[in-house]
Amino acid sequence: MKLPVVFILITVMLDAMGIGLIMPIMPSLIREVQGGDLANAALWGGVLSTVFAVMQFLFSPVLGNLSDYLGRRPVMLVSLAVMALDYLVMAIAGSIWLLLLGRVVGGITAATHTTATAYMADISEPSKKAANFGLVGAAFGVGFVLGPILGGVLGGFGTRAPFYAAAILSGANFLLGLFVMRETVTDVIRRPFYWRRANPLGAFRAVSSLPGVRELLWVYFLYSVALYVYPAIWSYFTEARFGWSPQVIGLSLALFGLTMALVQGVLIRIVLHRFGEARTVLLGLGADFLAFGMLTVVTSGAVALLLTPVAALGAVVAPAIQAMMSRAVPDNQQGELLGVVNSVHALSMIVSPLMMASVFSAFAGADARFYLPGAPFALSMLLLLLAAAIFIHSIRAKTVP
Repeated sequence: MKLPVVFILITVMLDAMGIGLIMPIMPSLIREVQGGDLANAALWGGVLSTVFAVMQFLFSPVLGNLSDYLGRRPVMLVSLAVMALDYLVMAIAGSIWLLLLGRVVGGITAATHTTATAYMADISEPSKKAANFGLVGAAFGVGFVLGPILGGVLGGFGTRAPFYAAAILSGANFLLGLFVMRETVTDVIRRPFYWRRANPLGAFRAVSSLPGVRELLWVYFLYSVALYVYPAIWSYFTEARFGWSPQVIGLSLALFGLTMALVQGVLIRIVLHRFGEARTVLLGLGADFLAFGMLTVVTSGAVALLLTPVAALGAVVAPAIQAMMSRAVPDNQQGELLGVVNSVHALSMIVSPLMMASVFSAFAGADARFYLPGAPFALSMLLLLLAAAIFIHSIRAKTVP
């Protein structure tokens, strides 16, 4: 594998690790700088997570458009340098407001995922884009697994240790990129930067005007909202339904992240070769529909774990959809497209936790009229059905590439 590709995959992995790395120590850190009890810390934790996702939503199109104009290399390297400095600031933060500022900056710089994916699109042949986007997804999955594990270990050395580790990793990756990353945006495909297209709504209008892209963006959004039922309510659902401990919950999430990485890094190439992109999307949606249906009513923790590989099969959806959209967009608009895709993904991270947590509370609370902790998975099934209906209609109408 070429060094620039290795650098891109490490960058995406660190994006995912940066989120999970600090999760184990956030409750203690928030109480350390703010005081109060665990409930208050959870409230501030929710604020910090939401701010992070909102910044990703707002700035992903900005960085995507900038990378179409300035090039992938400067946008990527500057973002990594700022990310390393941001982790250092959070490591010494003595107030909740400085932590909040850190999450604002972190959400902006985490939009490097946009530029990384655009870079991968630049260097991929059209027929290999879905498989290479799968590598990006696999790198994210590995980071999702390693982050909480490493964060828990480093948390034993103090609440600031994970931030110092994240800063070192980001800085080292910046140095790697400085030496190995070559520019892929040439004068032939360079596109002027316009602020009216760099905001999420302007970028969405510009990209969605291309044939078939609007429908695929809706499918991607509905799929992402449905899939985020896992991080949104899994901890609460498994404790309520199976009585799992935090350790078992952590291991189950690690298993999910690992199987997703295997699906996107290895299995997707076989599936794409055999079924093609459109059928791969439908296969993934169907696998998640089946898994979520069983999780809605399952009462055995062992069965829930066995369903993990089935749910992970749905990970083929995102790379296949991204490849279909990438082919529909000119070379000089790849960064803008991936910026919009990342914004849609960030929007799902804002919408899904609120929606899924509300449904869980309504059906798993002490005063619930009908006790069904798996109700959020039933909602996800409906969202997947809607996504599949839009996708099938688009294929029949021949509006998607």
